[in-house]
Amino acid sequence: MSSHSHHHKSSRIGWALLLNFSFTIIEIIGGLLTNSVAILSDALHDLGDTVSLLVSYWLERVSRKKPTKTFTYGYKRFSLIAAVINSLILFTGSLIILSQAVPRLIQPEHTNAQGMFILSLIGIFFNGIAFFKLKGGKNMNERTVSWHFLEDVLGWVSIFLVSIIMMWKDIHLLDPILSILFTLYILWGVVKNLKQTVMLFLQASPLNIADIENQLIQIKNVIAAHDTHAWSQDGEHHVISTHIIVKKRLSPQQLIQVKCEARKLLERPHIHSTIEVEIEGEKCGTAKKCG
Repeated sequence: MSSHSHHHKSSRIGWALLLNFSFTIIEIIGGLLTNSVAILSDALHDLGDTVSLLVSYWLERVSRKKPTKTFTYGYKRFSLIAAVINSLILFTGSLIILSQAVPRLIQPEHTNAQGMFILSLIGIFFNGIAFFKLKGGKNMNERTVSWHFLEDVLGWVSIFLVSIIMMWKDIHLLDPILSILFTLYILWGVVKNLKQTVMLFLQASPLNIADIENQLIQIKNVIAAHDTHAWSQDGEHHVISTHIIVKKRLSPQQLIQVKCEARKLLERPHIHSTIEVEIEGEKCGTAKKCG
């Protein structure tokens, strides 16, 4: 990937960080002025988001570093660490929100509906911009961070709707009900993303190995394909290695053509491939089989 694309990713998270921190300050002031515990608790949640975004921003920049003798594939997997941290913070924050919302089902509290209405518009605007800036992210880090802002957007939409209703009729029970529903929805997304991140850490194959081997054996002079492995560095950049067995007595030009066709077949965006060619009847598949 080009350095411009990497910089674009990092700048998106940087802008999201700035927007989130700015709105957290506004939220704290607004929560104090409206005497709204719900808004203040959300401000605390957003402060946690700011910390996690700061971690994401730093690790995203680290992931752009070039390969070294120690990290021969580069630092792309560092973005997965940020994805895990963000997921855990978001999961914890959601539990905190639930712990505040559930008791309010039993003992609803009075809030300033007019103040909630004004703050909800500001909240939707700030968090909406941040969400759409990160919505197109392809790696797990950006996807997880985007869920932070989707949670906040949905939360502020619920506050917006509740504030309008409460300006007409004082039904405080609506606030905790909507908060619980939206938080459960976000928790579902967090668990889903966390599962995908864990699978990446466990090097689960992002590609269909059987399909790849079936395509390889369609190449002229290729007899079989085996020992194919694929894993992902960050959910976007993949690595694949495979062995192909070719017919005996191929000319150097035919052998080059086979390798060229195999590379073309495996050549896809963000895929690093390694192909080992074995001759039909060759026993040296592993070091133990070598004479």
